[in-house]
Amino acid sequence: MEKINEVVSRIKPIPQSAYDNVKRRLDNLTKPVRSLGRLEELAQRYVAIRGVDNPKLEKKVIFTFAGDHGVADDGVSAYPKEVTPQMVLNFLRGGAGVNVLARHVGADVIVIDIGVDYDFKPSNGLVIKKIAKGTKNMVKGPAMSRDEAVKGIEVGIGLAEEWSEKGVDIVGTGDMGIGNTTPSSAITAVMTGETVEDVTGRGTGINDEAFRKKVDIIKKAIRINKPDAKDPIDVLSKVGGYEIAGIAGLILGAASRRIPVVVDGFISGAGALIALGIQPAVRDYIFASHLSVEKGHKAMIKKLGNNALLDLNLRLGEGTGAALGIGLVEAGFKILTQMATFESAGVSKGNE
Repeated sequence: MEKINEVVSRIKPIPQSAYDNVKRRLDNLTKPVRSLGRLEELAQRYVAIRGVDNPKLEKKVIFTFAGDHGVADDGVSAYPKEVTPQMVLNFLRGGAGVNVLARHVGADVIVIDIGVDYDFKPSNGLVIKKIAKGTKNMVKGPAMSRDEAVKGIEVGIGLAEEWSEKGVDIVGTGDMGIGNTTPSSAITAVMTGETVEDVTGRGTGINDEAFRKKVDIIKKAIRINKPDAKDPIDVLSKVGGYEIAGIAGLILGAASRRIPVVVDGFISGAGALIALGIQPAVRDYIFASHLSVEKGHKAMIKKLGNNALLDLNLRLGEGTGAALGIGLVEAGFKILTQMATFESAGVSKGNE
């Protein structure tokens, strides 16, 4: 916990003056005031987060955390657990959705084995930080020990610090883990106070019978483990997942280094809720990339106090939405840095 506490102490809210400074620059560009809407907001937030007058936005990385879940043995997913390592190998070959969209926006994809029930060989683009071969079944007790949850968060923090030294300008979060919408729904129910029914979706597309079973499993896990909403690490350890822990740590570590984080969908949102519970100031450093089809995501977004950038009926995860979100942040930043001012273009200003 010493490492987490040290990082958390460095995260401060972004002062309003930082946003105001960027707004003055935006208002002097050759356009009516605020006519580029949320693109201007993205530019404001990006520059304010970086904390310097003329930041760059060149090095973009999506971190896709992979882990297995003991609760998957109870049939909460339409896919078998073997798909987790199979998809990790697909990521490494560049054939998954996140790879395509990351290439589209010029971002690298780094895959982190933080808890997959499989032994990978070393490979380019793969970071092996395995804490265990999947979580335990949260219906029978805690998904992991508190110490394991802390280690998972520290993995994410370590990655943020390492890549900060490599000059990363913006990061995206992603996930892979069969069954991981189940712990994400449990975390959402506990951290937002919403009912399990209101925050549980169909994940990979389960049928009605499996959905009812999934809701019952989540309720039982919460009843058995009694996670404390006032202690986010307790919630993470009892009903969470290793990839969720890693995402939470990445958000905390990035925020402590003033690196913007574009958060993907439902599973990444669960990690963001844990990070928010640990340090509420992280909300200033987060961009919510999209609104997931998973119905609990609305409750997450509301809790994060963040408006989603896109609503495209996405529910894949992996970091796909984060890739698109990074593209939008970069578009806003380019408006700020590449558009002419009234003075430089010789255009008369309006009297707005």
